[in-house]
Amino acid sequence: MDQTVSTGTTETAAREAGNIFRGLVLLLALALLSACGGRPETRVIYPHPQALTDQKTVTVYVATSREQASPPVKGFTTGRSGELSYAAFTIAIPPNHVPGQIEWPYSAIPHPETEFTVVKHVMMTRAAFDSAVNAEAKASGRASLFVHGFNVNFQEGVFRLAQLTADTDVSGVPVLFSWPSQGRLLDYVTDKDSATFSRDGLTDVLGQMTRLSNVRSVTLFGHSMGGWLTMEALRQLALKGDRAALKKLNVILAAPDIDEDVFNAQLDVVGPLSPPLLVMVSADDRALQASSLIQGNHVRAGQLDITDPEVVAKAREKNVLLLDISSVSSSDALNHSRYVNLAAIYPQLEDVDEATSPLRSAGALIFNTVGNTISAPFTLAGEALSQ
Repeated sequence: MDQTVSTGTTETAAREAGNIFRGLVLLLALALLSACGGRPETRVIYPHPQALTDQKTVTVYVATSREQASPPVKGFTTGRSGELSYAAFTIAIPPNHVPGQIEWPYSAIPHPETEFTVVKHVMMTRAAFDSAVNAEAKASGRASLFVHGFNVNFQEGVFRLAQLTADTDVSGVPVLFSWPSQGRLLDYVTDKDSATFSRDGLTDVLGQMTRLSNVRSVTLFGHSMGGWLTMEALRQLALKGDRAALKKLNVILAAPDIDEDVFNAQLDVVGPLSPPLLVMVSADDRALQASSLIQGNHVRAGQLDITDPEVVAKAREKNVLLLDISSVSSSDALNHSRYVNLAAIYPQLEDVDEATSPLRSAGALIFNTVGNTISAPFTLAGEALSQ
């Protein structure tokens, strides 16, 4: 009997080790697949006030659990800080900007006519951050908070939110919550620990923003591992009994890297949200496939199958809307960043009182495109499957 138990334990351990190894090999292969260019260096966030013209600008506010760099012009490092820091970056958007893309300033001297260019960069106190966000929210009553995912350095997070803001024309104040991702593909475990470290920080920022007098609603957007961090912060708000903050949130998760069972447990604590929590899913997300392999072949929330009646029934029970975005082209080879090309639907998410919107009901929808052009944007999953 002891020998049988020992053999079974050895075989289980071997399978788990094999899954981790295959996941790491897949991650390495995906790194080679996606490595079509260099990563942006810290200098891309250096301010160039002389480049300010009459072209469109976007100001991204930042709350971060990263350590501040020295000198401050370098922004923030991959280190973890026990105290939140705040900043603001004003970025000029080039006239030739292509929606869904970031025209990176790869030269030492940026060219604002063709590249995203930081024209102003200031560090802020918490009080200054609150005052600025509250003042900018006065016109619309709205703010948005973007939580980036795994393998994202600080400057990538800032420029991605600037791109999303420029493309969507969503009113409100864009805020980035930047947690200390290492920005390296093989640091998955370290990034997960850094996201865990940042749960209290994100919870605090959500409480901060929802208490501002001019902020009536906050669109909370979490991508990939940032989706896991987002759900953990919501869970903490619920455990604290802060329903006032939860009521102001419109939550969107894009390709969330969350174990399916963990996701259900988080939902049990958070409770139903209004409008329903929106989850963007796609079965061919290669990054989530690698994550699933690393973590024992457990399905990730961003891979949920909307053709499965049990999955759809569970979504309705938890007041969750699953939106299959597999038809949308991706900005990366991993099919993990489709959300950046969905500018067309984000304005529809602003009006949380729109009772007729298909994005206001729990269940499952398919996002439809013909090429890169949206046609009949949403189809009920059940209707699509019956055709």
